Amino acid sequence: MNIAKSYKELKVYKKSYQAAMKIFELSKNFPQSEQFSLTSQVRKSSRSISANIAEAFRRKIYPKSFISKINECEAEAAETQNWLDFAYDCGFIDQNNRDRLYHTYDEIIGMLVNMRLSANKWKPH
Repeated sequence: MNIAKSYKELKVYKKSYQAAMKIFELSKNFPQSEQFSLTSQVRKSSRSISANIAEAFRRKIYPKSFISKINECEAEAAETQNWLDFAYDCGFIDQNNRDRLYHTYDEIIGMLVNMRLSANKWKPH
């Protein structure tokens, strides 16, 4: 296993950051009336994933803490999927964007599950 020197080297970090940026761009077109509800919620949950990956990376010396942070990432990814459903059902994003992002978050969740299940491999020796 190649040990990353920075969280920014992690594929899951890059993928989650890029997805959050895509959501940011799409959410610029949400109605003003959603600014303090759907817009802020989907931005917050999507950004939280990469932020928590960064934090988990620095906690990898403590497997239980690492697992907890990775689990938070999984939860935020699922929450983001929920907000994407709302954005689509409210007509704020099209089905293609919703489906692509939903699939991306499925991939992210899969990567996070693998990280969580192999937490001891992440601990520095």
